[in-house]
Amino acid sequence: MKNNQQLTDLLALDLGINLINRRPYAKEVFKWQDIDLLPHSSADTLLCEIYEWNGRNWRTTNNNLIGFLFSDAQLKTVKDQLLNVPKNTAMIPDFEFTKESMVEYGLSLPSLFNIGVNGNIESAKNFSVRVNGVTKSRITNIDSPGIEILRKYSQFTDSESKTYRKNIKFNYLTTSLFYAETVEIFLEKDSGVKLDVSFQTQNVEIDAKVDTETKKHFVLKYSGNQAPFAAKFTKGKDFDIM
Repeated sequence: MKNNQQLTDLLALDLGINLINRRPYAKEVFKWQDIDLLPHSSADTLLCEIYEWNGRNWRTTNNNLIGFLFSDAQLKTVKDQLLNVPKNTAMIPDFEFTKESMVEYGLSLPSLFNIGVNGNIESAKNFSVRVNGVTKSRITNIDSPGIEILRKYSQFTDSESKTYRKNIKFNYLTTSLFYAETVEIFLEKDSGVKLDVSFQTQNVEIDAKVDTETKKHFVLKYSGNQAPFAAKFTKGKDFDIM
């Protein structure tokens, strides 16, 4: 298994960039792995969620593929299976969201990690979120519930072609979800600037390394049922869980 430095070196080589004395940035990791930040998420965000792409942003349809494929007891069984798909090491190096990328992504980014931002991020001298120990859950065509979903999906595209075209064919499905084991927050600001961070403490262990008026460094360690922060999206018409 590759360690963090080996993964960082591999990313730098593949993208042709210099990563001396810095972590990979989120955009570099996302480009390397062909993944995207979720617009929002919670602990019950599932694989096979259906999203629309408007040319700039992802937007949830509030539907999941399995809701079209299964019903009653079978639906509940498959949903429980999706909730319990194991998380494995994602083979992604630890990386960083810089202040600039957080401004670009908007305030939704910190909330993906259960971080509340009180104030304007742009007023910070420095603000970054470092993501460590990324894990991934995914569905495949060799494990349950992927086997059952793929079989039922093939039948559905033929028997319910109108519903398929309207809701799924040209939208996107989450076929992988990505989670953080720990997140580090670094905030530096001038005295008197009204900018602070807060946290949801459920299933989160918080270690305050530095906590002064002008400098803050917190480590958030997650446990229990986590909320994903990113996903791999596959277009409905290309969905084959390969």
